[in-house]
Amino acid sequence: MYILLSLLNQIPDNIKEKGGLFDFNATLPLMALQFLALTVTLNLLFYKPVSNILDDREEYIRNSLTSASASLVKANELTKKYELELAESRRKAQNIIKSAQQEAQIIVSEKIKVAQKDAEKLLLDAYNELNIQKEHALRSLEIQVDMLSDQIIKKLLDS
Repeated sequence: MYILLSLLNQIPDNIKEKGGLFDFNATLPLMALQFLALTVTLNLLFYKPVSNILDDREEYIRNSLTSASASLVKANELTKKYELELAESRRKAQNIIKSAQQEAQIIVSEKIKVAQKDAEKLLLDAYNELNIQKEHALRSLEIQVDMLSDQIIKKLLDS
């Protein structure tokens, strides 16, 4: 405060006599008109285009956000749809695999049964063939035994 008072005391006398710091003459309204002209000019040349650009940018961002959110909703719906289709496809594939395994097992069991019947038939045929050969061998042996016994009898009687 003392500094302010000392500065006021140091103001030249010619300024003190004319009315102080501000003179109310033609320069004050001229300065006010210059200020208003500068404000209008700046408003027309700078502030309005900048505010229009900012408004356009804000509208563009709002539209972009709206379309992005709509795209996101659509993408989520498509994702859910494709996940459901994928789950359905997996279920169908599992059913197809299961039925194919069952069919393969049925075919294998039928082939095993056929192979067992063929093996039994082969064994039966082999057994029958062996019995036939055995009977032929026994007949042949009987004939040979009869012939040998006849020869032995002849030799014994001839001697």
